[in-house]
Amino acid sequence: MKLATRNNGERDGQLVVVSRDLQTMADVDDIAGTLQYAIEHWDIVSPALDARYQALNDNNWPAAQPFDAKRLLAPLPRAWQWLDGSAFLSHGERMQQAFNLPPIEGVECIPLMYQGCGDDFLAPHEDIPCRNSDDGLDFEGEFAVLVDEVPQGCGAQQALSHIRLILQLNDISLRALAPREMKTGFGFIQAKPSSSFAPVAVTPDELGDAWRGGRVHLPLNITRNSVSFGRQHGGEMHFHFGELIAHAAMTRRLCRGTLVGSGTVSGQDTIAGASCIAEIRALEMIAHGEPRTPFLQPGEKIRMEACTQDGLPLFGAIEQQVVIFEEYEE
Repeated sequence: MKLATRNNGERDGQLVVVSRDLQTMADVDDIAGTLQYAIEHWDIVSPALDARYQALNDNNWPAAQPFDAKRLLAPLPRAWQWLDGSAFLSHGERMQQAFNLPPIEGVECIPLMYQGCGDDFLAPHEDIPCRNSDDGLDFEGEFAVLVDEVPQGCGAQQALSHIRLILQLNDISLRALAPREMKTGFGFIQAKPSSSFAPVAVTPDELGDAWRGGRVHLPLNITRNSVSFGRQHGGEMHFHFGELIAHAAMTRRLCRGTLVGSGTVSGQDTIAGASCIAEIRALEMIAHGEPRTPFLQPGEKIRMEACTQDGLPLFGAIEQQVVIFEEYEE
């Protein structure tokens, strides 16, 4: 099943089902008004949502509308909790080597994770505001999962059964602001503005064999100004999503609608590029002693999309442009 959120002028939007080929969509307000409501009542509403989805795929729903990603918000426009991991060890290893950072104790055994701002996710085509060209504006291509209620102390394998939807995202970062915040030990605030999400969230079965071992076994294709930047593979996660969820739930339960991210998709194959500018700069530091690739500037465009193994649309694409942030005047 594929779900999205139409922009109806309300903060949480209107839940819709989307056809498998991303050609049509249909309102489901008679079943569930929002994705948060659907997650909170999943066992009750999912059969009816799936029936509407099948009717849409069979061209048997008279009220079908053309799919238009520009009419959509993030699938979950705001989340009670947004937790982002760092499950691809090659990403951290390159940053550590390039900038002579001390090794993190237990990094191969205990996932890294921070709590981000989940109250204001950007739509898939929404502009990325650039406050200051010196902030080091970067993109990070990732996957994420949306869970139902996860009990405290949940094990990694059990945690996989709590995954309801899989998403694709751009975790926007301000690299120049991150070092100070990391040194404080209090986590990110200014260095992690709102993330953006691909238009469609999908149930795990939509990935077929590409969803196994709690990982998305698909490449994430990223272009910068229409030039290929990276095509790293989601299957190279060191920690699978069940382990990330279990890590977050060790001392607390997770409410329905919690989002858990994979961290920057990364792998050993440097020919496949990278899913963020910082990693490319790290590789340049290792090879040349200095970074050569600039961070994002106003006017630049970013596109991210993971397709099925047959090359068919799955989550839809994130397509964003960087714009100058207009300061608020009192």
